[in-house]
Amino acid sequence: MTSQKRLGLSMILILSLGLLSCSGSLFQNYGRILPSGEAARNLENGVVFPELRYYISGSDLYPNAFIGLHRDYQLDRETLWKEVAITPGKLREIVGFMKAKAFEYRQFQHGFDLIDTRGQKIGFWYSILAARTFLRFEEDGTVTIVTPDLDTYERLESVEDNP
Repeated sequence: MTSQKRLGLSMILILSLGLLSCSGSLFQNYGRILPSGEAARNLENGVVFPELRYYISGSDLYPNAFIGLHRDYQLDRETLWKEVAITPGKLREIVGFMKAKAFEYRQFQHGFDLIDTRGQKIGFWYSILAARTFLRFEEDGTVTIVTPDLDTYERLESVEDNP
């Protein structure tokens, strides 16, 4: 290998490492959303956690997503989440309607844990896989969890019509 090629490869490696180190600081305020069978089971069994606030997105009858967020965290008011008063019966009703809606589109609901920047579980997310979001922590202590697109199910319908 010639010294010119080595120099070129070295420069690419240095630039790549520099970009990677910069991107770490760009994403330092973002949490993680991890698959959780336990979250799904708890929801389907109507287990209510008093330390959580519960929110839905989309239709009151067939929400696109359902979250529970620990009371220590304040949800960003600019998002479209609607807080719901929850009981075990209401929880089973919401989950049942969500599962029925997903079944119409040959989809399944999935449970996820919401993880903060320190790696602590702070709540759950429940939706079909097509409903996506991210978890960002603001300096003032609020959490931004963007609601999924309101046409989440309609998009599935158009995919089925045009394979």
